[in-house]
Amino acid sequence: MTKTVSVSAIKQGTVIDHITPGQAVNIIRMLGLTNDQHQMTVGLNLKGKRTSFKDLIKIENRTLSDFEAQEIAVLSPGATINLIDDYNVSKKIKVSLPNDISGILVCPNTNCVTYSEPVKTLFYLQQQKDTIRLTCRYCEKAFKRDDIKEYCA
Repeated sequence: MTKTVSVSAIKQGTVIDHITPGQAVNIIRMLGLTNDQHQMTVGLNLKGKRTSFKDLIKIENRTLSDFEAQEIAVLSPGATINLIDDYNVSKKIKVSLPNDISGILVCPNTNCVTYSEPVKTLFYLQQQKDTIRLTCRYCEKAFKRDDIKEYCA
């Protein structure tokens, strides 16, 4: 006999679905959700219909902004955001990669001026097939998305 455990529905809030496997924890850190007082459910490496595996985040009583949706696109360009109202999806958002992103990611180049001066980081983004490249405005070095491990506080 096969047992299944399901995650309960949320009455109000946000569901971030179809997250690239392994990116849910990074999204939580990037959005500062660990500092939030909202109940959160996280699913890692779940079987998906569109892809073989996916991550999932459910956040009760919190709605993400358009800017936060762009942030998510940097880590998981195929993600969808479902806004939940009275247990139903009231709005479905397919994230899209922005042209640039500011003040979110830390430049991995320790010689970059952003390490020694109080300036917001700024990266220009390009997607080439499944690879996202970020170019720092200040040091002009290009990085793969997975090369960036730190997020601004």
